[in-house]
Amino acid sequence: MREVHAQAAEATPYDSSTFRPAFTLMSARVAAFAITFSTPILLVRVFAQQEFGTYKQFALITYTLFLLAQCGLAESLFYFIPRNPDNAGRYALNAVVMLLVSGLACMAGLLVNPHAIARWMSNPALAQYLPVMGAYLLFMLMGTVLEITMISRKRYKVAATTYVASDVLRAVFLVVPALLTRSLMWALTASVIFLFLRVCALFGYLRWEFGGLQLDKDLLKEQWAYALPFSLAIVVHVIQQNYHQYAVAFHFDAATFAIYSVGCLQIPLVDFMATPVSNVMMVRMAEELRERGVRRLLPIWHDTTHKLALLFFPFVGLLIVNAYQLITLLFTKAYAASVPIFMVWCLSILMAVFQTDGVLRVFAQMRYLFTINLVRLLLVVLTMGWFLSRFQLTGAVLITLVGILLAKVMALGRIQKMLETSFIDLLPWKNLGGILLAAMIAAIPPVWLNAKLDLPALVLLPLSGMAYMAVYTALVLLFGSLGKDEIAAIKRTASLTVAAVYDRRYSKVGVRSVGHRINDNVG
Repeated sequence: MREVHAQAAEATPYDSSTFRPAFTLMSARVAAFAITFSTPILLVRVFAQQEFGTYKQFALITYTLFLLAQCGLAESLFYFIPRNPDNAGRYALNAVVMLLVSGLACMAGLLVNPHAIARWMSNPALAQYLPVMGAYLLFMLMGTVLEITMISRKRYKVAATTYVASDVLRAVFLVVPALLTRSLMWALTASVIFLFLRVCALFGYLRWEFGGLQLDKDLLKEQWAYALPFSLAIVVHVIQQNYHQYAVAFHFDAATFAIYSVGCLQIPLVDFMATPVSNVMMVRMAEELRERGVRRLLPIWHDTTHKLALLFFPFVGLLIVNAYQLITLLFTKAYAASVPIFMVWCLSILMAVFQTDGVLRVFAQMRYLFTINLVRLLLVVLTMGWFLSRFQLTGAVLITLVGILLAKVMALGRIQKMLETSFIDLLPWKNLGGILLAAMIAAIPPVWLNAKLDLPALVLLPLSGMAYMAVYTALVLLFGSLGKDEIAAIKRTASLTVAAVYDRRYSKVGVRSVGHRINDNVG
């Protein structure tokens, strides 16, 4: 059985491409995001603010423990299975069993004194959900191995399908009971049932893929040796990333936490765009560093920063200008108080322009990355109380932004030395300034439209967005902020868009595709 499946997992023309399987998985992530993003939007219309706040606290604690309790074991499969496919089944089963142990430990911790945890979150009602949380976390941890094993075995399409199917069923098992019973307990219990079924599917897949399953203590030692250093860095990162939400939960009630949580709305689109760009930057830098030395890295760093600025600066402008319409459309006017928090929170996206972690990883600066995260965590922990007392909920966001800024400054200081350049040449300051100025000026027409037009948000948001992007595009062209390759890409996109419209209109009358003619000319 193992030999048959190993042969089936051998490289094919599809697998030999880096982009095509990555694009398949990325498409699944986008589809899954469209499903999962809608879940809280539906639940906020089912539950009262206090109960919705309890749901958000449940999700926050579960997500934090999920990241911490993995201990890098599931992620280690990406390293071990491709390197030693003959023992892939043993690596996978080792990970499942250790995640079972980790999940049981977390469950025991949650059940020891649930009322203390509820008091810490300033929400006594949370205590009754902690047993469900323990089971939820246990099965979620074990199920993590499913898609990771599929990807490690190069079963990209199966993994993509599983991602989408799982997220659809997860949403159904959560939302449908909530709609039918109006009970958060029933909704979360149904979610646990789904996660248990995922674990059953995991064991079925492992038996189908590898045949007989067997633990291996020697291989387990290798996995722990790889996973522990990685998990230490993850622990610090997860704590400093989520500390502000726990601080708000500690100082305010569940209804107020719901307001804050909506204000800190996560936009996965940022990660979808920044992560692939950063990965490509790292590959290019590593190649240039190996073959030509440090001097060839600065243009790559400038190009990456410039392109991300072109995307993220106007994206932040759009979100801030349309913050009220967006938040009230998604979460109703009951969450209008989240708007100022959301507007400040959006500024964190600006920092994604500077992919400093990627550069530090190219130079293997893992200890310095750990130091940066530790300094950032200490800053946030020591000053959170003052910012909350001075600025209330917005203060938690402000100190989080200060921490992000400090981390970027520390990283840029080290990068300047590694790239052997000056502060003036470290970044494309002129281009960044032009893009930022264009993004700020482009906000004027949407602000005027939002003030003058009394239209539903579904109508006003597209109008405001088109006005913003039209002005922004004109300004970056006027300021010379676009390079030749970027202008050529815009022209190609516009040409293909026109071609698509033309082809749909005239394909029935037998006219030769204008898209083919444009592609001929571009070629």
